Amino acid sequence: MKILLAELMESRGLSYRQVEIITGISKSTLHNIATGKRMPRMDTMEELAKYLHVRVEDLYESEYK
Repeated sequence: MKILLAELMESRGLSYRQVEIITGISKSTLHNIATGKRMPRMDTMEELAKYLHVRVEDLYESEYK
């Protein structure tokens, strides 16, 4: 299941550094999540969703949306 982090960040004009500062999630971790190299924990997804003002399920690509 693809995580749409990079797409959401780009649509909002956000850099990895900006997200890192606010969420406390390292740039390398954010990059690994965005590129599919790492599957994040639920608390990480909740923090990203909160910062991006979306629901956790909106962070995932789904054929059912």
